[in-house]
Amino acid sequence: MTIYTEHVDKAAGRVRLAYDQGGTASDQPPMLFVHGAGCDRSHFERQFTHFAPSHPVASLDLRGHGESDHPDPAVPGTYEVEAFAEDVLAVSAAAGFDRPIVVGHSLGGLIALTCATRPDAIRAAVLVDPAPILDERFRSVFAGSIANVEADEDGSWRRDFITAAIPPTDTYRRDEIITGFGSAPPAIAAANWRVVADFDGASTLPKTQVPILAIYAREPDPGLRDAPNMTIGQTVGAGHFNQLQAPDQVNAMIARFLETTAL
Repeated sequence: MTIYTEHVDKAAGRVRLAYDQGGTASDQPPMLFVHGAGCDRSHFERQFTHFAPSHPVASLDLRGHGESDHPDPAVPGTYEVEAFAEDVLAVSAAAGFDRPIVVGHSLGGLIALTCATRPDAIRAAVLVDPAPILDERFRSVFAGSIANVEADEDGSWRRDFITAAIPPTDTYRRDEIITGFGSAPPAIAAANWRVVADFDGASTLPKTQVPILAIYAREPDPGLRDAPNMTIGQTVGAGHFNQLQAPDQVNAMIARFLETTAL
């Protein structure tokens, strides 16, 4: 059953957020799952289900996605990484979580990193094939294609873009993922694109004070291994949606990270 919470955003005003909550009340830390751009909370279904027997868990739809509110992207500041982080922390509070582990995919990885800069807000961040953090070449791809997204009324450009990140062997929910990625209004999709293009990972990483695990499907961003509190993992045989296509690998890495890290 979908749960809703509301919080007041300085740019968008009152924002209603949809989330799922479950899991087991235990001494294990809570886990909060954050999807990427053009996705929804179901994209962490295989982690939500896996960790629910041992952890309190929740998974939200970010603003502009799924069943959450879709505020007007023309309002400055409405779609920025800090605003997304406020959404995540609002759901954490509504769920009654104390300093959760925030697990984010793609854009959600940048949001998890931003949450990790907030004092005493979370206890660890897990980045699942995150959007570019230190890779300026990759980030420039997003900056250079914002106009394409703004003009993508039928979603075809975005569908082609994401198809290139999903190898043919990645068959689980493949058509649904591709269709969903191109379904958002172009203005909202472009606003998400700008968040990735504008993200300043070099300034953000030194501000984080919690353990971080980054699980890549591709080669990690150059220089990321030297970041403080950073552990790097890489899946085999899956593309950008490795949390759905190779869940056993992703779940095992997260579980081992939690077992061996002081949280």
